[in-house]
Order: sequence, then C-alpha cells, then structure tokens
Amino acid sequence: MNDLSGQHALVTGAGSGVGKCIAEALSAAGAQVTLVGRRLRPLETLANDLAGATAVAADVTDEQQVTEALEVARRAHGPIDMLIASAGAADSAPLAKTTLSMWNSMLAVNVTGVFLCARGVLPDMLERGAGRIVNIASTAGLKGYPYVSAYCAAKHGVVGFTRALSVETAGSGVTVNAICPGFIDTPLLERSIEKICAQTGKSAEQVRTSLMRSNPQGRFITPQEVADTALWLLSPGAASVTGQAISVSGGEV
Repeated sequence: MNDLSGQHALVTGAGSGVGKCIAEALSAAGAQVTLVGRRLRPLETLANDLAGATAVAADVTDEQQVTEALEVARRAHGPIDMLIASAGAADSAPLAKTTLSMWNSMLAVNVTGVFLCARGVLPDMLERGAGRIVNIASTAGLKGYPYVSAYCAAKHGVVGFTRALSVETAGSGVTVNAICPGFIDTPLLERSIEKICAQTGKSAEQVRTSLMRSNPQGRFITPQEVADTALWLLSPGAASVTGQAISVSGGEV
C-alpha cells in the first residue's frame, strides 16, 4: 500500500459511493482527508470512522462555498496536496425531453465543480512544486450513450479540462488525470436504473442485465477498483503519468 502519511487529500462527493471508498482508501494509506459533499450527516459519520478526517458541507457548483470549504480544509490540515474530484450526478432523458435546467445542472455538478475545486487547490500545489489532481469522469467522457447526452457532454468536458490542465502544469510537479469508469455498482447507479425502469417499463433485472452487456467482462465496476486506480495515480510511481483518461471498464473502451 502507498504511504501517504503527511499528505492532505481533499475528496469531493465523499459522502457515498466512489468518493467514500476513495476517502477510506486514502485514510488507510495515512493521508489526512477532508471530506466534502452537500450533505453533512454522512460526511460526519464517515469522518468519525477515519482518523483525523474533517467533514465540510459544500456544493461544488457554488464558487463561494468551494472557497469557504477550502479555507476550512487548510485550517484543519494545511495546504492541499491531493484533490480527488468525485462529486457528480447523472440524469437521463431523450434529447427532445432534456430541459435546459437538466442540461445546466449536469454541466454544473460534473464540470464546473471540477473546475472550481481544481482552480482552488492549484496554488497550494504550484507553490510547493508538487501535487496530484484526479478527476472522476466516466466512459461517457470517452464515447456516447443514448438518453444521457447532457451527462456525456459534461464528462467529455471533464476529460478535456483534465488534458488541458495537465499541459498547463507539466513540469511543475503537479499531475492531472481522469479516471473513466464504466457502470459502477453504487447508489447513483441504482437511482439511474430506477429512472430507466420508470421511463421504459422494464424491470430492474432487465435494465441491470442490459447495462452489464456494455462491459466485456459482463459485470459492474466496483468502487474499490476505482479507488485502487486513484491510489496508484496519487503514488510517487505515477509521477510521469499526467493528462490521461484511464478507462476502468472491463475492456469497454
């Protein structure tokens, strides 16, 4: 296991799913972790289980809330060495039924949130000449899927942002990468399945089976697999890996 002792890692979307799993892995590796999410209660519950973790409620789409959350994080653990931007959401609808509100919401939480957090932590990293930014994107950032055009556009934006920032920071000691999982077995996926069932009349079993077919291994990705990939990108051994969109998808992409 990587030894991240003395490192300050900030994880967004840390209250559940992939973000929670990554936060747990970081803490187990010795990092001091700041947990950021919209709902304080699950963050506090997780913080109580992780040595030295700090819970901060913030909406990553709100510039002022992000600024304030970073200030709390720095007061608790000092400059931020690592950012794992995991906050995200996935709404689905045919394009003809995709409202402007849904479109804006998908861009805000999936892209603007990544931008605001990265912009906020980057000065710490540049000043110290070292840092890691890992953005949780999706295979939807590498290919298209039906009925999620807004989500696909947003995740393509995360990948593009990651690649641009990696070039901007090359040579600074900061690396910037994206992880692009396939369908992950999380509460977010379950909510998506419920929506598909409501829209199509199919059973949950039918929908799950259909989604699994996109993975050549015939299964959903686990949050731990994404966390393990993140830990590698945060390790000294990945110092030359930057600007990458790493597919964790059982061979789908």
